[in-house]
Amino acid sequence: MEFNIDRVAFSIFGLDVYWYGIIIVSGILISSIFAKKEFERRGFKADIVDDILFTILPIGVIGARLWYVIFEWDYYGAHPKEIIDIRGGGLAIQGGIIFGLIALYIFSKVRDIPMIDLTDILAPSLVFAQAVGRWGNFTNAEAHGYPTDLPWGIIIDGVKVHPTFFYESLGDFLIFLFLYFYRKKNPAKGFQAGMYFLAYGIVRFFVEGLRTDSLYVFGLRTAQLVSIVFIIVGIALLIFAKQKNLPPYFYKENKKQKEDRIIRFK
Repeated sequence: MEFNIDRVAFSIFGLDVYWYGIIIVSGILISSIFAKKEFERRGFKADIVDDILFTILPIGVIGARLWYVIFEWDYYGAHPKEIIDIRGGGLAIQGGIIFGLIALYIFSKVRDIPMIDLTDILAPSLVFAQAVGRWGNFTNAEAHGYPTDLPWGIIIDGVKVHPTFFYESLGDFLIFLFLYFYRKKNPAKGFQAGMYFLAYGIVRFFVEGLRTDSLYVFGLRTAQLVSIVFIIVGIALLIFAKQKNLPPYFYKENKKQKEDRIIRFK
């Protein structure tokens, strides 16, 4: 399949609007619907998602850009005016996740909601947004892999390469399906977040090994190093969920509902 998509979707008053941005925003908006349904199921008002997005999105985007710029400083140090230009790409999702978690922690303290429960609730929505967002890489002809003879390879600059953006998107979507449907079982506190970190860490580690545009530190792929950290965090959360077996947090539930959940986890 030959890559021939125009990066520009349309222009407004001379300002180009890229497919990359449209796809990322679409992923966020759709994933917020899933988050609102889960928050409502747990007794919250749906508009808490808007408050969370208002808190974590700006910090997450800044973190994703900073992460990318830091590890591409040889280029951006020579072109400082391009540091804030994110319309054409250049966001490192792992940096966005790390900074977003910091913002979510602050939110949890302000709202007095356990951080681990917020992470459990948001994990399916986050990985869905990642699955959609990866297609922004396709429109930018980036985040592809090494040359391949496999039939599903895509042609970029005359070379057939691994569509690594698709591999990660597919992996993320499968993780989303599991987390989305399993959440109705009210798994123990920390399970959803643990599965997200473990599964996404594994997917990203192997996909990153096929990419040609990886960020490096000390000769090592930064995304793989972070993926190992995610895997360790995921395992730790799953052990916590198994050993503690604590019921998930529900807001303003009545006494009988609370007693029924506690009995289920004994």
